[in-house]
Order: sequence, then C-alpha cells, then structure tokens
Amino acid sequence: MLAATSVGLAHYSVFTLAIIFVLAIDLGVFNRTPHKVSFKEALAWSSLWFSVSMLFGIFAIPEVYSADVSGAKRIEFLTGYVLELSLSMDNVFVIALIFSYFKVKSEFQHRVLFWGILGALIMRGLMIGIGAAAVAKWGAILYVFGVFLLITGIKMLFTSEDDSVEPENNILVKIARKFFPVHDQFEGEKFTVRIDGKTMLTPMAIVLITIESTDVVFAVDSIPAIFAVTTDPFIVFTSNMFAILGLRSLYFVLAGAIEYFHYLKYGLALVLAFIGAKMLLHHWIKNTFGEIPHWLPLAVVGAILAGSMVASIVHKKGSDNGRAEE
Repeated sequence: MLAATSVGLAHYSVFTLAIIFVLAIDLGVFNRTPHKVSFKEALAWSSLWFSVSMLFGIFAIPEVYSADVSGAKRIEFLTGYVLELSLSMDNVFVIALIFSYFKVKSEFQHRVLFWGILGALIMRGLMIGIGAAAVAKWGAILYVFGVFLLITGIKMLFTSEDDSVEPENNILVKIARKFFPVHDQFEGEKFTVRIDGKTMLTPMAIVLITIESTDVVFAVDSIPAIFAVTTDPFIVFTSNMFAILGLRSLYFVLAGAIEYFHYLKYGLALVLAFIGAKMLLHHWIKNTFGEIPHWLPLAVVGAILAGSMVASIVHKKGSDNGRAEE
C-alpha cells in the first residue's frame, strides 16, 4: 500500500465540484420530469458512469501522482472501484425490496434514488474521512477491520438472512415519525405535504429514510474493505464516489433480473472473507513471500464474482428446466 504523494485540498475540491455539477445536470436537465427508467436507458447510464470511472483512473490519476507511483495507483483505484461496485450490488436488491414493500411507482423511483444517492455520497465522504484519520493515527486498526470483515464474510456464508423489509423497526424511521406526522398517501414524488396548515411527511420520505439507513449498514462493510486495497484517502474517496454514482443506474439494470443472482450473496461473502484475511495476513505474506502484486487482489475479487455469476446463471437455467418438465 502506497501513501499519497501530492494530493492536496485542491484535488478534493475539484473532484467534489465536478460531482455536484454532474448531479445538477442529471436532475435539472436529463431527469426534470418523473418517468419510468427503461432497461436501455439504465444500461446507457451505467456504461457512461463506468467509462467515466475508467477514464478518471487512466488519465486523471497520473496527473495527481508522480510517475513512479502512478501505475500502482491506477491499479489501486481500479481494484477499489470494482470492489465497491460489487459490494453495492447487494444494496441494489435491498432497495428493490424497499420499493416493493412501499409499492413505489416506477416513474418515481429514479427521483427518490437521486436523493438517496446524494445522501449516500455525503455519508460515505464523512465515513471515509473518519476512517482515513483513524488509519493514519492507529495503523493497527486495519487488523480490527480485517477481523470484522472476515467474521462478516463467514457469517454471510453460513447464515440465511431474512430478506424482509421492516421499516417500522428502523430507528431512523421511528425518529422521523416521532417528530413529524406522516401522511397515509403518496403525493407524487413529494417528500412533504401541507394539510390543514400542518407539514407532514409523505410515505416517499419514509422510503428515502429507509434507503439512507440501509446505505449506512452497507458502508460499514464496504469502507473497511477498501482500506485493504489502499490507505490512500484520495483513492478511497474517488473510487467510492464513482461506485455510488453508478449505483442508481445499476439498480435499474439489475432490479429486474434478481433471480439471476442466486449465488451473488455467497460470492460477496467470499470477497469480504478474502479481503479480511488479506488485511490480517498482509505483513506475514510480505515477510514470507514478498510484496503482494497490486493486480492480485483485483484478479481474485474478479474471479470470485465471475464464479458466483456463472453459478447463478446455471442455477437459473436448471430451475427453468425443472419447471418446464413439471
């Protein structure tokens, strides 16, 4: 893991302003009116975000870092981006359950996801800042991250999670309901409505709060995981931001094909366990075998995810054939 070499406040400021500009264009120009996002549109946006992320890694990273480390930094960025994007896929399916639970109409899903992603960007930025400061001051905290990820991965492998959505048990939803009355009907894409002179939250606001709270849960896994790839705050920040920016369009690409990801959970569990083990064994491996090649974690994560996807497709075809024979 290489330390940051020439990253200053200006780099963070320019990157953040660029994100704000893109989000403003997205909401104010391309998505001014509510509409149902088609698979074709979502795929186009996903491809665009992926391309922009790759271009950033290829061309922007060398502008930030010196020539002797820029190659390694590119690989760190790519690995971090792939890791964060893959971990976000589990979040996609939870969002689909939330929309299904609240019966959110398709034409309003894009707008609530926009604000959900914006909140996620802010929360992730804060968590990354806290994590980077903690790693810089207490390097041994990486071992704590490693233990946590290893346990989380093993738990995911051997426990069956309840896929139900229970917003009534969500602490943030309870707090919102305590301070604001909640209207019993949706009012289009509005989060609040005034009735008899009283401001009330709409069910859409509860949907947004539920989505935001799930991102906090997923960030608890993903933020420690990326510190296994690099402790460079700028790489951690930018790769996370690009992964989150692509999450909304990724949702509309994947939500209609959840049945094709039967084994994805186990793939993500193996990824977390691998990353955790890597963090715990990093110094032993380095002292015994030498420095770990920067491309190796990316190759392992890619192989695990590809294997889980292939197994899922085979499972889906087997299920379809079994139903056809009945």
